[in-house]
Amino acid sequence: MNKTTHKIYISTLVGINVFVFIWLTYKGLSYYQTPIVERFFHVDHANLKPSGPFGHGYGILGTLLIAIGVFSYIARKKYRFLHGLGRLKYWLEFHIFLCSLGPILILFHTAFKFGGIVSVSFWSMIAVVVSGIIGRFIYIQIPRTIEGRELSLNEVKDLKGDLKTSLKEMDSLDESTYVKILDTLKQDNTISNESFFKKWWIKRKQDYQTIRKLKAALKQSHIKKETQQSILSMIKNEISLNHKIERLLTMQTLFKYWHVAHLPFALIMAIILIIHVAITLSFGYRWIF
Repeated sequence: MNKTTHKIYISTLVGINVFVFIWLTYKGLSYYQTPIVERFFHVDHANLKPSGPFGHGYGILGTLLIAIGVFSYIARKKYRFLHGLGRLKYWLEFHIFLCSLGPILILFHTAFKFGGIVSVSFWSMIAVVVSGIIGRFIYIQIPRTIEGRELSLNEVKDLKGDLKTSLKEMDSLDESTYVKILDTLKQDNTISNESFFKKWWIKRKQDYQTIRKLKAALKQSHIKKETQQSILSMIKNEISLNHKIERLLTMQTLFKYWHVAHLPFALIMAIILIIHVAITLSFGYRWIF
């Protein structure tokens, strides 16, 4: 999957989530805005209440999507015979998609009425979704192989080429432009004592300014546009690798702690969900069957 196809893929998944949320809100807004004590008299109550054909269906479909998202991703990681079915990161993205769409449907299944032991499951689900988003951010900060294996610090360092040598080997790059590029890449390193997030923000700002200055320097030269793009791409890759090396150990540690927070909420949600389904079935609710 190339970059363009991947962007279309991600945009489609995000678009489906946004569309479903907007559509369900639009179809049931009047009912969900009605005070709970008055909903019985609303024209949509029979359909949109948690035990109604639509409300109940939202809950069933949402639960199935979460189950498929979780177990398919676990299976892809665990069983070798599935390793040939796409990269792990694509499975993770699909896992995130299903485990975001599922909670949206479950939210509408509750009709925005939270109470009892089920509310513990619901808020655990919200915690899982939020922690999942944080976990995805941490995950993409850790360099990996095409297959999804985490790279060690030495392996990441090996990916770095000698930028000065690579630039020197470009025939169309004159000495003055070469010097300008190296001067542009020099950054202030006095932020080492700042907090992680402040350092991250300052680095991002510096990178933006560096790329902007570099583009200006290249425009003033007589280098072909193709060569300019090649230099920009090379330097962006160099900056990205430098950042990954700087934060690798931090992100690996954070990822370990993230599992400690993510998994318990997922287990609580699953246990209470099973209890909820068992009680629902014991009371004779069979949806449309």
